[in-house]
Amino acid sequence: QLHLVESGGGLVQPGGSLRLSCAASGYSLDYYGIGWFRQAPGKEREGVSYIARDDWTTGHADFVKGRFTISRDTAKNTVYLQMNSLKPDDTGVYYCAADASGWGALAVGPYDVWGQGTQVTVSS
Repeated sequence: QLHLVESGGGLVQPGGSLRLSCAASGYSLDYYGIGWFRQAPGKEREGVSYIARDDWTTGHADFVKGRFTISRDTAKNTVYLQMNSLKPDDTGVYYCAADASGWGALAVGPYDVWGQGTQVTVSS
């Protein structure tokens, strides 16, 4: 059974960077679309970025375009979210999720497996 674990969150100042990791065990991520989501206190979970199994197809929410990059390391069975130019509004718990169709999306519906999340706090 596929199991996802996020890491790399923490406290960072505005304008700083973090790299989140989504490490998989139990099954290869090669066949899955992978999405990153975030949830701030009192708000709905929202899609941030995704990468399809072809590794060429990616998507980003408008609020992160030009700042965040998603990538996959097949050898490490891990997907990364590089976050640059962080803003206080980027604060929240970040989750990765796997879509068995292989496509990925910014919507939560297609995803079958979720990690437990990692906290990102952007504050001075």
